[in-house]
Amino acid sequence: MGIQNFPAILQPIIQQGFLEREFQQAMSSRLGYRACADRQEFAVGIGETLTKTRAGLKPSVTTPLPAATNTNFDNGLTPQGWGVEQFTITINHYAATTDLNMVTSRVGIAGQFLQNAAINGEQAARSLDELARNALFAPYFGGNTRVRVALGSAGPVVAVDDLRGFTTAFVNGVQGPVGGTTSLTVTIGSGVYTVVGTTADGVNASTTPGGISGTLTCSSNVSVSDGALGNAVQAANASVVARPGGRGTTAALQAGDELTVSVLLDAVSKLRLNAVPDIAGSYNCYLDPVSARQLFADADFRQLFQGATSANQVFATGMVNNFLGLRFIPTTEAYVQPHPTLPGVVVRRPIVVGQGALIEGDFAGMAAQDVAPADSIIHMVDGICMVTREPLDRLQQIIAQSWYWIGGFCAPSDTLTNPSVVPTATNAAYKRAVMVEHVG
Repeated sequence: MGIQNFPAILQPIIQQGFLEREFQQAMSSRLGYRACADRQEFAVGIGETLTKTRAGLKPSVTTPLPAATNTNFDNGLTPQGWGVEQFTITINHYAATTDLNMVTSRVGIAGQFLQNAAINGEQAARSLDELARNALFAPYFGGNTRVRVALGSAGPVVAVDDLRGFTTAFVNGVQGPVGGTTSLTVTIGSGVYTVVGTTADGVNASTTPGGISGTLTCSSNVSVSDGALGNAVQAANASVVARPGGRGTTAALQAGDELTVSVLLDAVSKLRLNAVPDIAGSYNCYLDPVSARQLFADADFRQLFQGATSANQVFATGMVNNFLGLRFIPTTEAYVQPHPTLPGVVVRRPIVVGQGALIEGDFAGMAAQDVAPADSIIHMVDGICMVTREPLDRLQQIIAQSWYWIGGFCAPSDTLTNPSVVPTATNAAYKRAVMVEHVG
């Protein structure tokens, strides 16, 4: 819709660009999980789901070629191939709107018009930040859970708090459901078992954020001792979770298990063992204000900066600073939950991420001419469309201010980064982030 169709009182505001500038300010004021995502354009006309392929590496060659075999056309060599790994991005449409009645808000119409734009911007930024957080955390919760219902007698079926990370397994870099010929090795208690099937509960009883309670079916009976209530259940390719004191599960955390420099350095070491690239020189650590406060109180942290000129900078900038290979970014969107067993105790979850831990797919056709005609009041801000619609009611008094985004997030796996190509690599399927759990 053209500007000329708007009431005269609003035309100067739109023409001077005040509305677009207000929306931009609200968007850029939010720092969070979306900032660590690698953005990729989702092309038009290829459907709603895009599967991308990442090439693996070949093992190192440390054995010399014997002279006796260096003959014939192949020179005694056997051709080697390299594997591939796939990850999938699915796009969805997200939107919200606000109406402005020019008659009932006539006294302060310009201010309310801009305020609506600012609130829409904050809502859009927070919504995408939570989508990014959910996509980032889901696979890094995976493969780490605990027995939810104790076994009364030895049997193949074990009830667990969270099935994520146990329902699929990687075969040649591609995820497939566990079952049939596809199985998954897991450790339950102190025993090693093979999971051949999973079933989600009809009523979700998981205490983990985003978790799905259910049962694991093993190829052999699980002993009563291994199936005891609260015992750790870990997949062979589970994501790394760092906890104070080496606690095996979330429920095993005790009062006093607070965030320390030592735990964060453990997380950094895991990323470096897997050769995870950093982000502009450091790994990003997203943590809530309570986690940051505990870190300030840590004796190792204070000892590290005692008498150093850089200490003033760290404290003055509210933890947005680089040291120990970490860039601390406080956020209010971090997962916080009540402790599963201890009343009044809260579990908090900072996460340390490297480059490529999260991928954002933005649909290329969001502001295309057939979607947004040339005379439309549409502005693209940080990949999000802000739309202002002229009054279409009978009295031409109600303006609609909206935003929408078409895209999706995913966390790619790195199963092909293994000890044959990176000797220090771990078995985790998802290697580019390490979640930290502590109480506070």
